[in-house]
Amino acid sequence: MLDLSFEKLFVLAVVAMFILGPERLPAAAAWLGRTVRQVKGFAQDANDRIRSEIGPEFDEIRTPLRDLRAQLGDPLSWSTPQAALRRHLLDDPVQPAGYVPEPTPVPHAAVPQAPVRLRSGERPPIDPDAT
Repeated sequence: MLDLSFEKLFVLAVVAMFILGPERLPAAAAWLGRTVRQVKGFAQDANDRIRSEIGPEFDEIRTPLRDLRAQLGDPLSWSTPQAALRRHLLDDPVQPAGYVPEPTPVPHAAVPQAPVRLRSGERPPIDPDAT
């Protein structure tokens, strides 16, 4: 998702050095470390709470998600719009296991449909469920 390499991290460190200066950089790095550790703790606590409340069904939920992730492939391959479009156009579409698409009805070309003409003052029919 972020696609951070060593070079990009080095550039970010140099930019931070110029923006924050050598006096405030250690404090900012310590704050960033504490924040990342705190976010990881929140995520782990949420994961533990879900696992304790759901119980053994938690693993049953994770199995289809793991299978879907395996079908989708590497998430970095969808990181740019160009890569996502290329993957969508060139690869087979991802369909759930056991999915059988319904056949699309083919209209008969031999029987042309005449447009419905309304009489003067007649209101067009409205489907209240469709609006």
